[in-house]
Amino acid sequence: MKQVFVAATRQNDGKTMVSLGLFQALKNRFSSISYMKPVGQQYKEINNDKIDKDVILFQQVYDLSESLVDMSPIAIPKGFTQEYIESGSKSVLQKKILRAHSKLTKNKDFLLVEGTGHAGVGSVFDLSNADVAKLIGSKVILVSLGGIGRAIDEIMLNKALFDLNGVELLGVVINKTKQEKYNKVSPIIRQSLESKGIPVFGVIPFVDMLIKPTVSSLFESLSGKVLSGDIGYNNPVERCMIGDMVPHDVLDQLMVNTVLIVPSNREGLIMTALCGRLLDLNFKNNVSAIIFTGGKIPHDSVFSLITKISVPLLVVKEDSFTIATKITNMLVKLQANESEKINKIQNLIENHVDIDTICEKLV
Repeated sequence: MKQVFVAATRQNDGKTMVSLGLFQALKNRFSSISYMKPVGQQYKEINNDKIDKDVILFQQVYDLSESLVDMSPIAIPKGFTQEYIESGSKSVLQKKILRAHSKLTKNKDFLLVEGTGHAGVGSVFDLSNADVAKLIGSKVILVSLGGIGRAIDEIMLNKALFDLNGVELLGVVINKTKQEKYNKVSPIIRQSLESKGIPVFGVIPFVDMLIKPTVSSLFESLSGKVLSGDIGYNNPVERCMIGDMVPHDVLDQLMVNTVLIVPSNREGLIMTALCGRLLDLNFKNNVSAIIFTGGKIPHDSVFSLITKISVPLLVVKEDSFTIATKITNMLVKLQANESEKINKIQNLIENHVDIDTICEKLV
């Protein structure tokens, strides 16, 4: 049985993206593969169990049959750190991970283990990525953002902690490398890291669509009430527009893949924004979704007309400015129903990461 632990140099380097694509590539090469995230920070409660959100994502995308509790043995709730410092037991946490690890590796060919952030995350409760990788006896692949100076510095810093714990850094994957710098960055970072004895398994180009939200991720983040069923959930979102202008101006400002954020009483503006679709169902729609603010929906006669066209609708309690600010500050997280993004990620990893060399080094 082979296994590998995927960590990152810092948060939001694309560790989950790389892990998701790597899992598919490994499925193509091994008949029986499982996944786990030993320590999670962002979780949902399912049947009174705290399950990391990335575990839920993997389970939904790949239809995994293993127990969610085994794939996510430890999720860190609010107050956990203080409780652990005051009265926690390191051995209890370790046993939970080892018990889950034992179940997930039984009769399997490969286990993909996803870490949490950089090498040191979790040190406060004695379960850093380096600690966990050592505990389960796994080698590590490190994911870093594209670049040269900062990327190399952060890789060497993380490697030092893995070295300190006696964990072998198998190699690195450089992610989100800007297209215009790709031909410069790829050979230089390979030369530098390989001179330090660190293999570079791949350099992945930056893909704009992967960092843009879809309606699905937007609605998930805002936690309002969906009024339109499941239609248009994969619509891309490139721009948000607050409906604070007169109807005449909205036609000049409305661009493709726009989310309209508008109070429900601006019915004239809403009808203007949707006039093309209302008159011609084959008209290309610039509106990806409409978010009604202030907790109300338009008049019944207007609302019934809007629902006849395939535009996702959400109502939220907050005002338009608050919602626009939330969207601006939103961290885009991949959703299981974003099939176009998932397919793109899988193709990126297969085409830009040397999967076979990784497998050969896992002896």
